Amino acid sequence: MHKLTSLLLFVAGMAIAPAGLALDSAAVTKLGFGDNEEKIEAIAALVAEADPRAVVILEALAEGDLQTVDTDKRVLIVRDGKAADAITGAAVRPAPQGAEDVLVNNRLRAAVQGALAALKLGSPERSVRLASARELAGGADEAALPLVQKALEKEQDPEIRPVLEQVAAILQLKTGTRESKIDAIRKLADSSAPNTRSILQSLLESEKDEDVRLEVEKATREIGGRAAWYQRAGLAFAGISLGSVLLLAALGLAITYGLMGVINMAHGELIMIGAYATYVVQNLFRAYAPGAFDWYLAAAVPIAFCVSGMVGMILERTVIRWLYGRPLETLLATWGISLMLIQGVRTLFGAQNVQVINPAFMSGGIEVFTDVVLPWSRIVIIAFAFAVLAGMWLLLAKTRLGLFVRGVTQNRSMAACVGVRTTRVDTWAFGLGSGIAGLAGCALSQIGNVGPDLGQAYIVDSFMVVVFGGVGQLAGTVYASLILGLINKLLESYSGAVLAKIAVLVFIVISIQLRPQGMFALRGRAVEAA
Repeated sequence: MHKLTSLLLFVAGMAIAPAGLALDSAAVTKLGFGDNEEKIEAIAALVAEADPRAVVILEALAEGDLQTVDTDKRVLIVRDGKAADAITGAAVRPAPQGAEDVLVNNRLRAAVQGALAALKLGSPERSVRLASARELAGGADEAALPLVQKALEKEQDPEIRPVLEQVAAILQLKTGTRESKIDAIRKLADSSAPNTRSILQSLLESEKDEDVRLEVEKATREIGGRAAWYQRAGLAFAGISLGSVLLLAALGLAITYGLMGVINMAHGELIMIGAYATYVVQNLFRAYAPGAFDWYLAAAVPIAFCVSGMVGMILERTVIRWLYGRPLETLLATWGISLMLIQGVRTLFGAQNVQVINPAFMSGGIEVFTDVVLPWSRIVIIAFAFAVLAGMWLLLAKTRLGLFVRGVTQNRSMAACVGVRTTRVDTWAFGLGSGIAGLAGCALSQIGNVGPDLGQAYIVDSFMVVVFGGVGQLAGTVYASLILGLINKLLESYSGAVLAKIAVLVFIVISIQLRPQGMFALRGRAVEAA
């Protein structure tokens, strides 16, 4: 494996090495026998030459395989008991006695790593080039500029090229003339790299040339303006993300309360059951199918829906069926059931929170700018929320069950007269709303810990979304969840989470006072039936 790596690095070095250059023997000698300053100079000289053998020598130095023979001032690479001359590459037999290791301190080790990163920019392996470019972006020696420029001429990868352009511009700032510095500053002004602004600010503190300082100030303003837009975009994403969570939590309630008129205080616990169902599925995959662990979420989604839906149907058949038209009794009964469900979960799983691990494809995120990261978990949940919304719309608008639910909601007596079994429709509709609550719990398990009190944090918000959007109006639920999510995150950025929550509650109260029917009012027979 080591021989294969050396061969690849040799070919990579040849790809960017200037023709006709030979390895500087004096630099290799300094690397073996010089003091620390001379060794730093030798490393820079080897980088500037870009000879492919320099990679092998510097790797040997980093790995502790570079040795010196004091009697004839030779520098050797010794591996597995075999020695080779570092300059010529010729084997040395027998291996000389009394050879000493070349000592490497932290400063030299950092210089070697930077030099190797520069020399590996011509590697045929994309991952090697990308890692090298990112390492140089963290700090590169001026001697690497020719190699970076030559690699930049050949690099076409859309992810690697911007990093190399930034590295080249930074190195030009260190070594270039006033004109080249100004050109580099303009390139950095167009860069989206996260540390560009700090680099220019540090240059502003040390630069004396007035023209260069003016260009730096202009570039800093441009980057600041762009950063402000990125921050706004990140804030909007956070609002949509919160809105999607509220949408998932409120969709089920939009059926049980908005369409059926049932005040279900156990709705939060149905969300919690869906989250614990996801936790159980995760543990089963971890125990019996660890190789397919990343697929556990695909199995958890239908299971969470079915478990919560089944609990909801049992709840409707045994308790709620006898309380239709009696909202106060329904509220008290479902509140008592919510306490029973919480205690039951505490008995089964314990009072402590449990952790649900994200699959690999939901880990990490997209860094669009400094401190602006779009987590994959949130992106997937946004897509999942709208997929659930689309499925719910198709079910209600295009299926026989949806037709019955809409018919019973608008005029129960007339639906019964034409042969619709209204009691069965009530059970299926309540089960549907409960199952969607389970899907919300499955999604929430991916962005936080799961505990017995999970649903309590969303029951009030869910009711606010349904009432603000308009009771019985699914479109209103969608708009209300997104509006409340955006308002909440906007206020949080100015006043903090607690005051933002209070302000949202005041906003809801005022909205209901001004428009009691919500954003979307029922029309036609539904109003007459009400």
